[in-house]
Amino acid sequence: MIDFLNPPRSLERLQRQARQVILLTALAVLAACASNEEPYDAVQDLQEAYDKAQTSIQNGNYSRGIQILEAIQARYPFSDVARQIQLDLMYAYYKSGAPELAVEAADTFMRENPIHPKVDYALYIKGLAYFSDEPGLLERWFRKDTNKRPPKDVDQAYQAFRRLVERYPASEYAPDARQRIIYLKNRLAAYENWVADYYLRRGAYIAAANRAKNALESYNGADSNEESLRIMIAAYEELGLNDLAADAQRVLELNYPDS
Repeated sequence: MIDFLNPPRSLERLQRQARQVILLTALAVLAACASNEEPYDAVQDLQEAYDKAQTSIQNGNYSRGIQILEAIQARYPFSDVARQIQLDLMYAYYKSGAPELAVEAADTFMRENPIHPKVDYALYIKGLAYFSDEPGLLERWFRKDTNKRPPKDVDQAYQAFRRLVERYPASEYAPDARQRIIYLKNRLAAYENWVADYYLRRGAYIAAANRAKNALESYNGADSNEESLRIMIAAYEELGLNDLAADAQRVLELNYPDS
């Protein structure tokens, strides 16, 4: 059985080779696209250029749309459409597979326009840029449980969506953000439980109890809250903290009577 926490060197080498193939393929595609289009650096008519950018984005040619929008932004930084261009760029960055640029553009927009009516949209794009509801290619290849993968950007997505629904509950993006929050909360809680169980099985009972308690408190309502309580009970019993174990047991029975 392959231990994905400590993979053999042959597996690590295969994973590196897979990453290299993916990276080289992506670079080849970008190079091919770039070779077919001349750089867009001459913006004579703002409206005409903006219309071209919009058409490119609507047609899925995000690289061309970004190129034109960046040229407009450089030529007319204080135009009437400057803020709209920022919004268009963060969307185009996200759709083109450049999440870092999308996040940077969203953060810049919110920093420069803290009371703009489209701040909710910037938060939504930022959340989407961090969000990923599908396992990565390597996880699918090797059937790796994503709950065992450090969440990295998952918490960033969770915080962006949570900020959106708390500050702008009537936003048109709030319903979708709430659904994503549910998924992200479950994902984060499951990872915390996995780490807590790892500590429990290795006799690090204090660490196990603290990690499970954090999962329960930070992600209350997650599907794995029952498992958090079970880990806490086991850890407290091993530590001889019978009162705490009994308290956790009562909470378990109250909230999960069929447990």
